[in-house]
Amino acid sequence: MLIAKFLAPSPAQSSSRLKPAGSATIDPMSAADQASHGSRETHFTLGQRLILTFVPRLVWALLRIVSLTWRFEIIAEEGAVALPFGEGAGAEIYCFWHQCVLPCAVYFRRTHATVLISRSFDGELVTRVLRLCGFRAVRGSSSRSAHEGLMGLKQVLEDGGPAIFTADGPRGPIYRTKMGPIKLAQLTGAPIGVFHLEPQRAWTVRSWDRFLIPKPFTRIVVSWARRTSVPVDLTPQQFEPKREELTAAIERARLRALAYFGKAEV
Repeated sequence: MLIAKFLAPSPAQSSSRLKPAGSATIDPMSAADQASHGSRETHFTLGQRLILTFVPRLVWALLRIVSLTWRFEIIAEEGAVALPFGEGAGAEIYCFWHQCVLPCAVYFRRTHATVLISRSFDGELVTRVLRLCGFRAVRGSSSRSAHEGLMGLKQVLEDGGPAIFTADGPRGPIYRTKMGPIKLAQLTGAPIGVFHLEPQRAWTVRSWDRFLIPKPFTRIVVSWARRTSVPVDLTPQQFEPKREELTAAIERARLRALAYFGKAEV
């Protein structure tokens, strides 16, 4: 088993890696994105629009400060390809469970990867936080705008960039992969990288995904499993077994991470 340790970047380093809105590392919205963004916002209540105005910057600022105290450690099962802080990520698909969004936002920010996020209010909130962290977003979900989202990620991969799925999002059930990553891999031939981020100490939200909020000064293990390959000529009968294979891979990564800290399986 490969093990490596990394400290979260120092304040001096962080100034070039986690920059505020308007800086060079943040992917600005195109005119079309801005028009779509404005159209979506008209469907939100006044209270929701106020939340969208202030909460993302607050979350980003707190995350920026607290993440400086986190220490990342990498483990990988035999045959897995581990990417420290996502460096070297290319035209590949990456999957993890929805509960890991916060540590993933820090760990993968250098890649400027594109994330598939739902068009719901919660999705809009997450999108704004991730944009501040340097990520890009394609809007869609397993239930709405699925084809549009997949085509957006397909274009990202064709342009040479990485695509990220919260594999069991946006509504669960927990620890069960949706079909989206498999369909995208079949369309593009891109491999699916698999990992899990487990904080040694964290607050767990009482939500369907048991959302994890790592505590300050905690260790976070990044557990990598072997990649899942999907042939472009996959038959309809093979989609479900391949989805189960991906689910099993992410679960191997999660359970290995729990064992690393001596935690019970949940």
